[in-house]
Amino acid sequence: MNRQIIKNVRRTRRKQGIRKQVFGMPDRPRLSVYRSLNHVYAQVIDDLTGKTVVSASTRDKGFSDKGAKIAEATAVGKLVAQRAKEKGVSKVVFDRNGYLYHGRIKALADGAREGGLQF
Repeated sequence: MNRQIIKNVRRTRRKQGIRKQVFGMPDRPRLSVYRSLNHVYAQVIDDLTGKTVVSASTRDKGFSDKGAKIAEATAVGKLVAQRAKEKGVSKVVFDRNGYLYHGRIKALADGAREGGLQF
């Protein structure tokens, strides 16, 4: 089997294990992150209604920080925290989505904390 397929299957299994424990409620929604090769995406999701409260990514039109990937991830974390504050969300549950907690995922989490989100 292709090495990339194996990596994706393993990440999907880790993701399923995490999602058994992490659930976003209206008072404390879930901050879900996705990391592609070139971009980082973050969503604050209310799992009870199945709605995305706010989202941010490096592909947004208002996003202008073009630099190192870690710096971009930190900026996305701050941006999603700012948008969540505007919607009245201050506490979230962090969902790393099967990725290891280092690099861009950690940078996004630190940026969201700097922006005022608590988790």
